[in-house]
Amino acid sequence: MPRVVSIYLPELATDRIRRSDPSIPVEQAIAVIARSGSKRWVSGADAAARKSGVRVGMPAAKAQAIFHGLMLVDADPVADAAALERITLWALGQYSPLVAVDAPDGIIMDTEGADHLQGGEPLMVSGIANRFRAKKLSARVAIADTWGAAHACARATRQESVIVPVGETVRAVEKLPLSMLRLSSKIVGDLHTLGFKTIGELSATPRAPLALRFSPEIGRRLDQMFGRIAEPIEPIRAAELIEVSRVFAEPIGAAETIDKYVGYLIIRLVAELQRHGLGVRRADLIIEKIDGTRQAVRSGTAKPSRDVVWLKKLFRDRTETIEPGFGIEKLTLVAVRAEPFEEFQKVSALVEEETPDITPLIDIFGNRGQRVYRVAPVASDVPERSVARIAAAASISDETWVHHWPRPVRLLAQPDRIEAIALMPDYPPASITWRGRKMKVIRADGPERVFGEWWRRDGEFDAVRDYFVIEGEGGERLWIFRRGDGVDPATGSREWFVHGIFA
Repeated sequence: MPRVVSIYLPELATDRIRRSDPSIPVEQAIAVIARSGSKRWVSGADAAARKSGVRVGMPAAKAQAIFHGLMLVDADPVADAAALERITLWALGQYSPLVAVDAPDGIIMDTEGADHLQGGEPLMVSGIANRFRAKKLSARVAIADTWGAAHACARATRQESVIVPVGETVRAVEKLPLSMLRLSSKIVGDLHTLGFKTIGELSATPRAPLALRFSPEIGRRLDQMFGRIAEPIEPIRAAELIEVSRVFAEPIGAAETIDKYVGYLIIRLVAELQRHGLGVRRADLIIEKIDGTRQAVRSGTAKPSRDVVWLKKLFRDRTETIEPGFGIEKLTLVAVRAEPFEEFQKVSALVEEETPDITPLIDIFGNRGQRVYRVAPVASDVPERSVARIAAAASISDETWVHHWPRPVRLLAQPDRIEAIALMPDYPPASITWRGRKMKVIRADGPERVFGEWWRRDGEFDAVRDYFVIEGEGGERLWIFRRGDGVDPATGSREWFVHGIFA
């Protein structure tokens, strides 16, 4: 069953302002002021302003009176709409083939055909929130059965993410206010005058009197929210995206017919890519059915490709999930991500053996939802910063590690706290207690001093770690460290940690 994700950006305007002017201090509170004639009111506020009592809809003069250090910026709806479109296009390439603008402050997307690539719904929702936060964008994410339910839940919650279980739409929205139903403010105000407060109260009221007084809009929004009528997502498209399509005079539905026409579209798409000197990295197949609904299939490659045979195979493995319903009337194939394609001469077997290409295997795993990557060395003395994940098909870096001390075969994701008995400042522990087990140290080597990278963070200016390789009575060899030099408290807390395990 298709599931819909709504991404609500409550601070879209203030986030845009901060990104456009990096000189604004982080602690500075910002309010966006809209105008209508002589009236000025708050149309947006960041977290600091809201914490001080500033609210959307409040007169600008009152907001200034509440918070004297408040920075007021004139609203720019055109710039906000352009920023939202850019964010939506970015989300199109990251998450789903069906992504659209949910104006004025949100994004909506259908996850069918793409949620498995994100590791399932919980990981996908938390991952979306984390990636938006990393880009310094405030976001609330909700996933539900319908556009209306996801839209309402994302805006009603104060949590960063909400997952509405399948079939639980009524329970999730019945107590939400009418303003979450995507009705005009006038209709919402009139409904409040009549005594309606929640969506549940409105949905339990006979439809005919409401339609006579307010037009069918209320019934349509309720039906969309509860999934009684379809609300297809019209995906956003950038002008530079390369796409090809085929419209059918008679609807198609047989799997063999779908595969045949998808193959024709791939040939046409590759021809267009070749004309532009590009290769496809990610392609979306949009299926439009005669009942007005859409389905999408996404496939990707580890490196730019124009191999028609291989692309056909990738999509053939994915088109098995297509449900034609009453018939398909249009197929569209879009190169969502395309990169310059470099032609190269394959090595002749008469000269030397050809290097095996493992990218097809990477493509297969990637399209099944597996995260395939490589680990590359990084120039850093801090162990957890000395490696980085790179694309599986990325070129091999010339950068190497320069260490005179041995390194463990396994580095823990997070250093594990231990209790240690040791003479400071330069002696290794005589014994340690790790995960409830006491271990006597019979051999040790060290210390190896690692200094903090002060150019990254001011807090690391004085920080040091002293690393030791120790061996326990049972033959265990561990890589441990002490925070600080053991003398000056400014260099560290003198706590001990296990950071790695030797073979």
